[in-house]
Amino acid sequence: MEGRCFRIWEFGFLVLALMEICSATLSPTGINYEAVVALVAIRNALHDPYSVLDNWDANSVDPCSWRMVTCSSDGYVSALGLPSQSLSGTLSPSIGNLTNLQSVLLQNNAISGPIPSTIGKLDKLQTLDLSNNSFYGEIPASLGDLKNLNYLRLNNNSLTGSCPQSLSNIQGLTLVDISFNNLSGSLPRISARTFKVIGNPLICGPKAENNCSAVFPEPLSLTPEGFSAASDATSTSHHVAIAFGASFGAAFAIILIMGLLVWWRYRHNKQIFFDVNEQYDPEVRLGHLRRYTFKELRSATDHFSAKNILGKGGFGIVYKGCFNDGSVVAVKRLKDYNAVGGEIQFQTEVETISLAVHRNLLRLSGFCTTENERILVYPYMSNGSVASRLRDNIHGRPALDWGRRKKIALGTARGLLYLHEQCDPKIIHRDVKAANILLDEDFEAVVGDFGLAKLLDHRDSHVTTAVRGTVGHIAPEYLSTGQSSEKTDVFGFGILLLELITGQKALDFGRAAHQKGVMLDWVKKLHQEGKLQVMVDKDLRGKFDRVELEEMVQVALLCTQFNPLNRPKMSEVLKMLEGDGLAEKWEAASQNLETPRFRTCEYPLQRYSDYIEESSLVVEAMELSGPR
Repeated sequence: MEGRCFRIWEFGFLVLALMEICSATLSPTGINYEAVVALVAIRNALHDPYSVLDNWDANSVDPCSWRMVTCSSDGYVSALGLPSQSLSGTLSPSIGNLTNLQSVLLQNNAISGPIPSTIGKLDKLQTLDLSNNSFYGEIPASLGDLKNLNYLRLNNNSLTGSCPQSLSNIQGLTLVDISFNNLSGSLPRISARTFKVIGNPLICGPKAENNCSAVFPEPLSLTPEGFSAASDATSTSHHVAIAFGASFGAAFAIILIMGLLVWWRYRHNKQIFFDVNEQYDPEVRLGHLRRYTFKELRSATDHFSAKNILGKGGFGIVYKGCFNDGSVVAVKRLKDYNAVGGEIQFQTEVETISLAVHRNLLRLSGFCTTENERILVYPYMSNGSVASRLRDNIHGRPALDWGRRKKIALGTARGLLYLHEQCDPKIIHRDVKAANILLDEDFEAVVGDFGLAKLLDHRDSHVTTAVRGTVGHIAPEYLSTGQSSEKTDVFGFGILLLELITGQKALDFGRAAHQKGVMLDWVKKLHQEGKLQVMVDKDLRGKFDRVELEEMVQVALLCTQFNPLNRPKMSEVLKMLEGDGLAEKWEAASQNLETPRFRTCEYPLQRYSDYIEESSLVVEAMELSGPR
């Protein structure tokens, strides 16, 4: 009997040990188990007609590889981005278990039901965008517990009740938009730069007490006790006037003294540098962005030393920066700082671009503005750019193998798809090339410089008198007219595929005399002659999949058709690279694909080199914007 009891105890111990092993396998670091459970619960509560969440696998140990999920460097889920995915259903309260979330972007869907009050547990949340859905019920008062919240967009839903007073507890808000709902009651004193309430008839309608404007002004920082009896008002106003006059006089005296001091130092030392950002606390952040001082960045880059240059281009020079805490960043010193307007305009554009969150887009970390400087700060990409790995194989680094090249193509396509079809506002890159595709520590493709075209041409983001891009990558219609669209990026992506295949530059590539010229014309000729193996990068040493090579060349040729209307959208390009629909697209387009032998009435010039030669916007083959 005693032996039997011992065997039962031994069996139970074995079961417990196996359970521990399984648990450890699911979450080796103890940080992913709850995230997997929470994300699966969110997926199950949503209706996903286009199966964008298919790879959210409950048996997975790493949700960081799932679509629309972004993780921090230490493996925590930090962002959930599912905008414009035609999702319906409800938002699961399990979202409150993703306690490291910093950004939730679910705008432009058809999600209904109440907003889960558990969102109030997300202490690190900085951006919450649930706009343009069908949420109903009251705004949870628990949102007032989100001390780090910066952007709150709940507009264009069916929310009722009053705006919770608890939102007045959040001090760092930049934008609160509760417009176009059915809210009622009094408004809290929210200290946000922008507070939108229009479209709530019971608050801003003709029968309401307040006829609000489109943007509700920031409330005055006066307490209710400040509005006492009318007899005290006159006395208070008198004292306020005296205090204001004294303060103004003192401030004027201080400014005058500082001005004289700066003038004196300028007379005696022509190298004086006045940093207008010294007045800012370096810990002040806009959303997840940090505002750096010029002095910080100058020190981190060793006074912008030439030895720390990572790349140069039309937008500016990029330096490697190292802070005192050991963190490493990439510091882009913009060359065209006058084009971005004043400081407020620059900050607004930077904040807008920073909301584009995707694992295949380079995340902006911070910025710096002075009287003469506009600087952007990004995470440092340890594996450099795709161009550097293809053509500048230094320090004995191994060449990119075929599998990694295919992975780079897929990652870049996903990033561009997000910019074109899922990001709000939509962004056209206008300089897609290997030098602007960066590689993180896992060789995941990260699209860089995606916001700079918008940032530097904010007054007219589609038509520009100066083409931004790199000759050899610029689409024919953009090169000849200056008119850009998302199809301009599709053309650039097609050239990028050819760079990945050949390992060569798009213009004046190769060293052999017969290779001098434009890569696209050369590839078309080889494809027509059935000599695809000739174009493959010699560094691959013949180790590539010939079927995948044929498919990638076909996708590249579809993307680089001279007529932009014939080019596929990035969503179609991604599907073709994943093996879905390429055969049908190729068969339909093969009759119209332009080759050097044939000409059409609409596009009489069939060689890309002819467009370069006849362009009125480009005088010589040069980079108009360069690598990071």
